[in-house]
Formats: sequence, C-alpha cells, structure tokens
Amino acid sequence: MSKKIKTILQDNLHRPWPMPSGPWQFYQEWLDLLFLHFQVDYELLRSLVPEELSIDRYQGRSYVSLVAFEMKNIRPRNVPALSPISDFLEINVRTYISQNGKKGVYFINIEASKYLSTLVAKKLSDLPYEKSTIVRDARGYKNYNSEKEFTLNSIFHISEAITFKSELDIWLTERYCLYLDKSDGIYCFEIHHAEWDLFAVQMEECQLDYKIGRLNLNHENIESIHYAAGVQVLAWKAYQLSLDRRGSDDRSHQK
Repeated sequence: MSKKIKTILQDNLHRPWPMPSGPWQFYQEWLDLLFLHFQVDYELLRSLVPEELSIDRYQGRSYVSLVAFEMKNIRPRNVPALSPISDFLEINVRTYISQNGKKGVYFINIEASKYLSTLVAKKLSDLPYEKSTIVRDARGYKNYNSEKEFTLNSIFHISEAITFKSELDIWLTERYCLYLDKSDGIYCFEIHHAEWDLFAVQMEECQLDYKIGRLNLNHENIESIHYAAGVQVLAWKAYQLSLDRRGSDDRSHQK
C-alpha cells in the first residue's frame, strides 16, 4: 500500500462514471477483505433501506453482503494518520443502490473493533458505527456483538486469483459511492480506488448469525465469497441529494 495519491487518481479507466470534482477529503486503506454475499428477499430488504433510495438488483435478484476487513491509516486530507484511532477492524453489512445513474452501497449495519475509533469514525462520517469485539487471527475473522447478539466465526484459505470476473462479481464489488441516511435527508459520499483484484476462497468453517429486522444472515445461505488483499481509497465530501419522500420505484433496475 504505497501508491502515491497522484497514481491513485490517474488509475481511473475502470470507473463507471467520471471522477468526482473538487479535492478529495479523506484517505484510507481497506485491507484483507472477506466478502460474504447473500441473495435476500426484496421485501425484507426494502424495510431496512430508506424509501428514497432505489435498491439495485441483478437480474431481478436482491443482494446483501457482509464485509470483514482491516481499516488502516484513515485520515483527513493533510492530517497524519494516528494508529490508535486510524487502524481498526470493521465489519459492515451492506446492500446495493442505484440512484441517478450511480451504483453504490448503503450500510445496513457497521461495526468497529476499537471504542475510540468508533466514536471518531461516527463523528467524522455520520455513519452509524458501533463497537463490537472483532478479531482477525491467522485463520479467519471472529466477532461477537453482545448488544445485538451478532456472531461470526470463520476459518478460510485464500485460493486462486479470479482472472475472469463474472458480471455478478463486478456488480457486487465495483461500487464507487456510499449512500447515507441523515436526519435532514439522503447524502452521497463519492469514493475512488483501483479496480478490485479478487481471489476465490475456501471456507473451512463459518458460523454466522446476523439478524437485522426480519433479515437473517447465516452460514447456510451464503451464495458466494470473495477475498481481496486491499485497496487505497480516496473519499470526497458528502453532498445532499435532492430526493422526495414519496418512495422509490425499483422496478426498472435489471443489472
């Protein structure tokens, strides 16, 4: 993770829309990522996503992903990273949004391993971070959220590189904005990073129990898994979207 900012910005031919205008505001590194993907019932998902946002679907199917990874060197522009705050483990549960031609993600739940990092990340981003007991050892990720009774216990091996990505592989991973629900409306964070280098995963053991509303993510309904060593990420200042409160029409989203 040593690319200079100029190099990151120049590596942009894979983007589905042009680079954001204006200066980037935050730098961060997402490392050692385990992606667990689930096909879920649209109606269950709809109740967890703000009505203003259009849930993106792939060939009519709705998806949620649980992503466990190490957040490292997160910092505002022109401010050095401080390891006790800037480095932590994160697990987020996200779904997929297509709004105004921009395919992004929406976090249904987001956890961090350090209490101080949780407070600072929540303050800076307005994302609903919460503290949880996340551990990464040589074999896999583990987590126990005592407040919500979420559990994850995984043992996995990184397998061969995915040299030919399917349309669904790309659909699930190449997302360059994040949608955020705040009290005064819906906001969008634009981000940029290199195209994901994905690897197959051999899962030796996975005990998973995440119940969010009527949504139930467990090891028995994992549809696919990806691994990525990581990317360097630039993020721009969030901007508010002009959306009404009449709800979204998702029927037009095919892929």
